[in-house]
Amino acid sequence: MSSFNLNDLNLFVHAVESGSFTAAGRRLGVPKSTVSKRVAELEAKLGARLIQRTSRSFSLTDLGRDFFEHAQASVIEAEMAESIVRSRLSEPSGTVRITASVPTSQFTLAEHLPELAIRYPKLKVSLHVTDRFVDIIQEGFDIAVRSHQLPLADSSLVQRKLAEHEFLLVAAPSYADRHGVPQRPEELAAHAAVMPSLSDMVWRLFSTSGEETLVKPHPVMAADEPFVLLRAAAAGMGITILPTSVCREPIEQGQLLRVLPEWTAGRITTTVLVPHRRGQLPSVRATVEFLSERLGQL
Repeated sequence: MSSFNLNDLNLFVHAVESGSFTAAGRRLGVPKSTVSKRVAELEAKLGARLIQRTSRSFSLTDLGRDFFEHAQASVIEAEMAESIVRSRLSEPSGTVRITASVPTSQFTLAEHLPELAIRYPKLKVSLHVTDRFVDIIQEGFDIAVRSHQLPLADSSLVQRKLAEHEFLLVAAPSYADRHGVPQRPEELAAHAAVMPSLSDMVWRLFSTSGEETLVKPHPVMAADEPFVLLRAAAAGMGITILPTSVCREPIEQGQLLRVLPEWTAGRITTTVLVPHRRGQLPSVRATVEFLSERLGQL
């Protein structure tokens, strides 16, 4: 280990996490040629090929994969050592990279991240918004925030439940004025509905007294994105189901009203996932604690 320095490891780790020398250079603010040259020098000092390069591909060799796991751990340990010193001298600092889906970002995080930045002025938050599955370790993220109805699979990631939101039945006041509102779940069959999917026409409802029932409303539109469902319902197209994280504010503002207030359509859980080592960084810890504090109040 004494034959090369930590900067070489850092460049190598960022190149692997970013998927290319170009992306690593952008992330670190250095030229692509610098990253490529330093990684080549690292390979020369080790006397081993770590990355297999062609004009179109970039992949780790078997030896490179093993080396990457240890190199990544060393870089994180160094970040932790620096952060511990910084935390003793001042508030959390540095960049925290978060990934979340579009709905989670829009309806759960967007309201609170500005407050996080105000609370910790030296902390920089980078939010990557995508609906694709993100391997947060391989792609170099510190935190993933995921909203899910089924339990998450066991993994090496540390999981922490942030909040749980009920799905409410809602409609626009204009719809209620024209068509009335159902008083019992079975009456939904006579009402227009904006559905999350046309392939699943049934809503499973749960009452506060412990009853459970299946209902089949009349679909007039379907969309698998909650913002579209919200706008369609607010326009008076029909009744829909939305988590409280999405419909709480429109209900408070009078854009929507709750239908069958004694019934819900299940729950959705918001969980934060953190790689074990990165979760020990003061900046990451402060961000997770903040999200737990803010989202736990909803």
